[in-house]
Amino acid sequence: MEKIEFKTEINASPEQVWKILLGTDTYPKWTAAFAENSSVETDWQKGSKAIFGDGSGNGMVATIEENIPNKYLSIKHIGEIKDGKENLDVDWGPVFENYTLEEQGGKTTLLIDLNITAEWKDYFEKTWPKALAIVKELAEKPHLDT
Repeated sequence: MEKIEFKTEINASPEQVWKILLGTDTYPKWTAAFAENSSVETDWQKGSKAIFGDGSGNGMVATIEENIPNKYLSIKHIGEIKDGKENLDVDWGPVFENYTLEEQGGKTTLLIDLNITAEWKDYFEKTWPKALAIVKELAEKPHLDT
């Protein structure tokens, strides 16, 4: 396993970035960089199960390891889904995917770190920057609070 990191500075509050990352409407928009019809089934609470889907019956099984709103989220990937069936007997797990948000001068630095196998490194080095660019674009758009 190798640890890789991705970082971006966003001209928005941590609260706004957090809403984009976990929002029901916004999550599929930024994760489309990974899978066009991506989805997640979870309540994002610490200890909860999470199912990340690609829209075609495949995806990942995880648990929410930590959730400190607007600051830190840790997802522990423990298995995969193939053709709609969960498989927790994988030889690569667990894999942690962590999101750290830090506010400085009215901006938010979003840091993603994850441990991966060598076979996925090129893929993530191409897709994470695309995903972060979408998060940044969505978070920096003017929003009306209703």
